[in-house]
Amino acid sequence: MSLSEIQSRIARAAQDCGRDPDTIRLIAVSKVQPDARVRAVLDAGQRSFGENRVQEAAGKWPAFRADFDGIDLHIIGPLQSNKVRQAMELAQAIHSVDRPKIAHAIARIADETGACPDLFIQVNTGEEPQKAGILPADLDGFVTECRGLSLPVRGLMCIPPVEEEPSLHFALLAKMAARNGLEGLSMGMSGDFEKAISFGATHVRVGSAIFGDRQP
Repeated sequence: MSLSEIQSRIARAAQDCGRDPDTIRLIAVSKVQPDARVRAVLDAGQRSFGENRVQEAAGKWPAFRADFDGIDLHIIGPLQSNKVRQAMELAQAIHSVDRPKIAHAIARIADETGACPDLFIQVNTGEEPQKAGILPADLDGFVTECRGLSLPVRGLMCIPPVEEEPSLHFALLAKMAARNGLEGLSMGMSGDFEKAISFGATHVRVGSAIFGDRQP
C-alpha cells in the first residue's frame, strides 16, 4: 500500500468522526526496513518516522538527515537507561517513557543540556507481564512525578494486546489522558489506526502498511 493511500485513509477516518486530519500525525515506522524503502518514503514527502531501537536509529538517520530536511524522528520502542542520552540527541519525541528510572535519567540530561524531546508515557493497558509500560493504576502518580521533574509530557502511548479488541484499550488510554490533562494519544498501528483515530489518536504508528513486511 502506498504512502498516499495511508494518508487518504487517515483523512477519511478523521472526517468520519468530525476531526481535522491535520491534527493527526502519521509516524512511518521504519524499524528493520532496508534503506532503499525508507528513502522511497522520504522521496514521497514523509518526514515523521519511528524507530524501536536507538542503535538502529543512530546508524540510519544521520545519513538521511544529510540528504533530507525536516526529518522528525520518534523513538517508539523500550528505552534502556544507557541509551537515554543518545535517544535524546537523535529524536524529537520519545513515546516509551515507562518507569521512574527512565524519567529521572531524561530529567538529569535535560537539565544538563537545556533540551528535551517531547515525551509520551507508555501505558501497559493490558497489564501484560512481558510488555513494557506503566500499569494503569500507577499512571496518575507517574504523571505527577514526571511533571515534578519539569519533563515535557505531551501524552500517552499504548500497544493493545494482540488477542483483544483494541477499541477497549484506545478508550482506556483516552480516558486516562483526559483525566491527566494530556492531549497527545499515540495509538493505532497498521491494522487498527482508523479505529484509533475514532478514539482521538493524535499520532498513529504505521509500518508494514507503508513499507511492506519487515526484513530482519
